[in-house]
Amino acid sequence: MRADRLVSLLLLLQNRGRLTAPELAAELEVSVRTVYRDVEALVTSGVPVLAERGPVGGYRLMDGYRTRLTGLNEAEAGALLLAGMPGQARDLGLGPVLASARRKVGAALPEAAAERMRLVGERFHLDAAGWFRAADPAGHLAAVAGAVWEQRVVRARYRRWRGEVRRELCPLGVVLKGGLWYLVAASGERADGPVRTYRIARLAQAEVTGTRFTRPEGFDLAAYWARSAERLEAAVRRETAVVRLSPRAVRLLPALFGAAGSEAVEGAGEPDAAGWVVVRLPVEAEAVAVGDLLRLGAQAEVLAPAGLRAALARTVAELAERYRGGTGTG
Repeated sequence: MRADRLVSLLLLLQNRGRLTAPELAAELEVSVRTVYRDVEALVTSGVPVLAERGPVGGYRLMDGYRTRLTGLNEAEAGALLLAGMPGQARDLGLGPVLASARRKVGAALPEAAAERMRLVGERFHLDAAGWFRAADPAGHLAAVAGAVWEQRVVRARYRRWRGEVRRELCPLGVVLKGGLWYLVAASGERADGPVRTYRIARLAQAEVTGTRFTRPEGFDLAAYWARSAERLEAAVRRETAVVRLSPRAVRLLPALFGAAGSEAVEGAGEPDAAGWVVVRLPVEAEAVAVGDLLRLGAQAEVLAPAGLRAALARTVAELAERYRGGTGTG
């Protein structure tokens, strides 16, 4: 661990120039006293680290000195996949590993390429979380991710809508979707049970056991997730509503209904004299569809099916009755 930290300290000075002891301590997540000891160790080993005093002082490398100690270890190479998502890397327990990998890559690049890498990091940012909701708590994410990597059975308690269940799981992969973390796992201790998806925030317990399992030959996480997403979409959006939309509702539909809304707009008919168009929109069960469509307010009119139109009419009538007559009674 100390050897890795010394290399990280050296690369920080090489990539970023002069840094104070508190700045180095913050980057390496150690105490200032530890930084003093590490700098002394580098100097003893022949690295020309210069200490400059004063209000603009700090540590820097002698002009012209560059190290070639830039080889990535296995963990750092794997962490580079998350190079654009430092927050998610921290959730997985890979924050320090990713930071070390980035420093090594920056040090290994020619000066122009390293500057380009710095500028990309400065000007582009990836935010995987959805709008208007707090991110899922990381909870057992780091433990689960470690079990995925080490192929160890997890003894889990999982909160479902109908109550809590206990499972022995063989974790096959972790997926981040819309800011939410999911575990893909097979049931049982031999990974021969059905493969299912579990939302990690609903894990009440995730005990990583000492039992190892053999990963199913040929299992493809990306392919499984694509099939699972398609099945979920088909199961959820079983009905199709014929909806008349104002120009404003046409602009809102993709934001409110995602890909289904975008596809509906692309297939819209010709606008009428007032600019309204008719679309065919996949919707969920009636109770859910009513709430979803009400978000469009008076900018939409459901034409079919008749049952959904009637359900919307009843809901709107109930709302009108509730709000009639001024303020509520509490």
